[in-house]
Amino acid sequence: MSWWVWTLLILAALLLLLLVIIFITKLTITVSLYHGNDNDHFKVMLRAWYGILKYTIDIPMVKVDDDGPNVVLEEKKKAGDAASSSKEKEEKKKVTPSEFMNSLKDTKTLLVHVRSLHRIIRHFMKKVKMDDVIWHTKIGTGDAAATGSFTGAIWGLKGSIISLMSGYIRLQSMPDLQVVPDFQQAIIQTRFSCIIQFRIGNAILVGFKILRFWRGGRAAFKTRPLSTISGEKHSV
Repeated sequence: MSWWVWTLLILAALLLLLLVIIFITKLTITVSLYHGNDNDHFKVMLRAWYGILKYTIDIPMVKVDDDGPNVVLEEKKKAGDAASSSKEKEEKKKVTPSEFMNSLKDTKTLLVHVRSLHRIIRHFMKKVKMDDVIWHTKIGTGDAAATGSFTGAIWGLKGSIISLMSGYIRLQSMPDLQVVPDFQQAIIQTRFSCIIQFRIGNAILVGFKILRFWRGGRAAFKTRPLSTISGEKHSV
């Protein structure tokens, strides 16, 4: 065989190897959330290949807009480790009620156009692992009786949510749940963190299945990035 045939074979083999590596690569997502009265913080870190690839989304501020019924987010995105600041981007985002409603409409559109979407998602979620779940809450209303009632209700709510999650996701360890009543003051503090892991190939297969079981014509999505698929212009 001539040299260009060998070159094509080598390139095809390398491409196939790359696809296999991508499919079997595990993506680890670390989620941390803090809410304390007017202080909110949300952080998501994505890691692959034992931390060689890292991407962090940090939202240190969430507040209600003074000019209208909007939610203002201060978002920081960073590629690489924490010491690297050259690839960090900061921006403020405003989430409006119309954007929230558009998200709900897009969800309904997906349910209409994708046959057995719930089954596709559930099959994927069964391959997702969740570990190191920590969910601590401190609650106080200023009234001892009401605080006790709220404490019991929050315990019940947490138990129901964890039970529901365990039916979809593979919990690797017993969640660390706490609800601490504060009978001296009105306060609400919540800390939540967990580690989620799945193979990138399983997520790619979800996309293929959505295309395979798509029914009807082109959908008119309104939110990013779904609006890019439908060719709709996204209004800012």
